[in-house]
Amino acid sequence: MDSHSLRLFLSLADNLHFGRTSREQHVSPSALSRSIKQLEDELGAALFVRDNRSVRLTREGQQFREYASEVMNGWQAIRQTFMQDQLNLHGELSLYCSVTASYSFLYDILSSFRQDYPRIEMKLHTGDPAKAVERVQQGLEDLAIGALPDSLPGGVEFQSITRSELRFIGPQAPQLLNEEQLRNPTAENWKDVPMILSEEGLARTRTDRWLKNHNIKPRIYAQVSGNEAIVSMVSLGFGIGVVPQIVLDNSPLTARIRIYDIQPPLTAYDIGLFALERRLKDPLIAAFWNRQR
Repeated sequence: MDSHSLRLFLSLADNLHFGRTSREQHVSPSALSRSIKQLEDELGAALFVRDNRSVRLTREGQQFREYASEVMNGWQAIRQTFMQDQLNLHGELSLYCSVTASYSFLYDILSSFRQDYPRIEMKLHTGDPAKAVERVQQGLEDLAIGALPDSLPGGVEFQSITRSELRFIGPQAPQLLNEEQLRNPTAENWKDVPMILSEEGLARTRTDRWLKNHNIKPRIYAQVSGNEAIVSMVSLGFGIGVVPQIVLDNSPLTARIRIYDIQPPLTAYDIGLFALERRLKDPLIAAFWNRQR
């Protein structure tokens, strides 16, 4: 029994018409019937008498209507109280993320949060996503967005927002990998392939693991900080690189690179929010954290 079920019941009790109620509440007639049947099963009593021409409340239905009205009125009252508490929350939160995250999904998150908590000021800092967990651990940020590492440090909490595949990419021209190299990545095939890799972070760890599994000692042309820099250098033809799909989805250079379908693929990113566990009791941090659930 939940507020949604009670709201459907009260609407049907007012309309005494399944079709009209389903239209007003934007549910299918079958979903409405299942909800009412579930209520009746939980209560152990019929709430409505139904035949081909009419619907009416039973004696138990009339009693339950009074109860449901009181519950929903109480629900609305406590909801209004909580909403007022949200409006009263004020202060400052710092959030760290990559440039890519800031103009992909972060806009929607912050817009929604701003509507609910207009008096909380957000301080946004951008940089290498590989440093997300470290920034939170050092107390430099209240929250950070980044990829879930293979091993999450103790005392750090993570909440997933989205997933993103890791892609091997190369320039449109020249073609740096031929069909044989794509089909059969080996030490001999890849010995002369220039690579542009991250200096550190999860993408570098997973790329190094993939190369080791194929006994490939990479010819590293450059090691850079930031996925955007990798895409830029790859588009200029300096080598192949590895970046998350979310970076490609938002890059102005996408038309200048190609995505290689290399098997087996690299393990995908789980991108989400980091915070120190002990700081989740802070009302401001809790408001942002719980808003994403």
